[in-house]
Amino acid sequence: MKTAVLASLIAAASAFAPAQQASKTSSLSAFDSELGVQPPLGFFDPFGMLSGDATEERFERLRYVELKHGRICMLAFLGQITTRAGIHLPGSINYAGDSFDSYPNGVAAIFGENHIPTAGIVQMIATVGILECAFMREVPGMAEFPGDFRNGYIDFGWDDFDEETKM
Repeated sequence: MKTAVLASLIAAASAFAPAQQASKTSSLSAFDSELGVQPPLGFFDPFGMLSGDATEERFERLRYVELKHGRICMLAFLGQITTRAGIHLPGSINYAGDSFDSYPNGVAAIFGENHIPTAGIVQMIATVGILECAFMREVPGMAEFPGDFRNGYIDFGWDDFDEETKM
């Protein structure tokens, strides 16, 4: 009986032993020195988006798209929690006199019983499309760092920071 208890304790303790690390080689080792590559994963490409065309240009394009869409998602999240908190624009949303807070929050604003009219949804999609194509893009020669979408319009004092602070 004592031997069985001792064997089960040893087996349970071995579950916490560190795993053996095998040396890995990757065809994407050219990107191992990029910003964001950290142990133990190293360069992480879970969907294999660079497996066939692993050029520096494609890598920079995917990084640019990830930054841009991440910022759009952050703005969408802030819009969601702002309206959920009960903060709405003042005034009427249309000429009929419907106020902004008369429509429900979240997905119900698009698919619910008292949803925003189709013309309003089309206007929102068009506005996002215009922002995406015309304003929220990196103009070559004007960007100080990857993902700099200011295009010379807004200056938060990035020029005063040293290189380490910028990263």
